[in-house]
Amino acid sequence: MTLPNQLTILRILLTPVFVALFISERLLLKQVSLLIFAVAALTDWYDGWIARKLGKVTRWGIFLDPLADKILTSAAFIAFAWLGFVDWWMVWAIVVRDISITLLRSFAELRGRTLHTNFTAKVKTFAQMAFIYAVLLATVLKGTFPSFSSLSDVILSVNVLYYTMLVITIITLGTGLQYVVENYKIIFSSFRALSGRAQSE
Repeated sequence: MTLPNQLTILRILLTPVFVALFISERLLLKQVSLLIFAVAALTDWYDGWIARKLGKVTRWGIFLDPLADKILTSAAFIAFAWLGFVDWWMVWAIVVRDISITLLRSFAELRGRTLHTNFTAKVKTFAQMAFIYAVLLATVLKGTFPSFSSLSDVILSVNVLYYTMLVITIITLGTGLQYVVENYKIIFSSFRALSGRAQSE
């Protein structure tokens, strides 16, 4: 297994560790969870850089790398819902959209077809990551540095969390619909090829 793929696997393995530590009641474990999430997120950039620089891009990596990203971010949203920061329906809407689109894109790329990624999808990814880091930092800093309590209380207030998450959910679902509309021909041909292969087997 190539180094980039090993880093991708590491990111997946770190995900449940991050969740378990973050939802714990001990501040020290929450602090460690923030570090683990940052390391896991960093492997996303590093494994892609290595794969391109060393020419180690593999079919397995094309499929697994974006899926690992969505597993990590989805796990963070699930942890937030578990702790009561956000509503479950928003989390599941985001998780189902992200995982579904990622699987569609990965399957298409495995067949040599590249699905167009628009600017709004990049905005969606940035908004999700910014929200996740904001909640993680606010949760950890509130207990670690009392001087940050006021700012943390604002970030973690019910209204700020709800409406920010609502906007992110709307953007996520909107970009998912846009993604399907702009790439429906490739998606349709991919599904047709998959059904044809299933029938032949």
